[in-house]
Amino acid sequence: MKPILIVLSVFFFLFAFNTSVQAAEDTSVKTLENLMTAYNGESNAAHRYEAFAKKADEEGYGQVASLFRAAAAAEKVHIENHAKVIRSMGGMPKAEIESPEVKTTRENLEAALKGETYEKDVMYPEFIAQAKAASNKPAIRSFSLAKVVEAEHAKLYQDALNRLESMKGSGKVYYVCLVCGNTVPDAPPAECPICDAPKGKFIEVK
Repeated sequence: MKPILIVLSVFFFLFAFNTSVQAAEDTSVKTLENLMTAYNGESNAAHRYEAFAKKADEEGYGQVASLFRAAAAAEKVHIENHAKVIRSMGGMPKAEIESPEVKTTRENLEAALKGETYEKDVMYPEFIAQAKAASNKPAIRSFSLAKVVEAEHAKLYQDALNRLESMKGSGKVYYVCLVCGNTVPDAPPAECPICDAPKGKFIEVK
């Protein structure tokens, strides 16, 4: 091979290599940014749901208050899961907690449903795709678990809206998985259908 061809071959190899490395670094940085965004969002959601629970109690919707408290507990699981990945990537988890807008219980349920729907349909799918591009398995898992749980929360909120007037009175027991945040009413399953955690990993929330 002529010297000029050797030089060109080396040049194009190094260019392709550097481009590949830069792309990998870019997706890694983006994944860390997404984790921080999710951490902040889940932190605010937990704070917001606790405020919604107090309002539901004030209005006599004990079962809805229990649901909001259970959802807040689940969001805290997501917060911790995201934080672990952030720290493993050299980042520092931090959130800016905003004062929640608390309205009537029906309006609060509608707002919660809207938020969960956005996370499960838009935010987390985008974050998962970018984490896959970065080959970041811990981030993929953290985002994926949260996405599935948020879908379950959306179903619970929609059900509560559909039968709101029947949810007055005393509270209701929910169980929350400490591994993924899965939230189920009445009794915990023998094994979490989302993360396969055993029954003993569920805590009772009312």
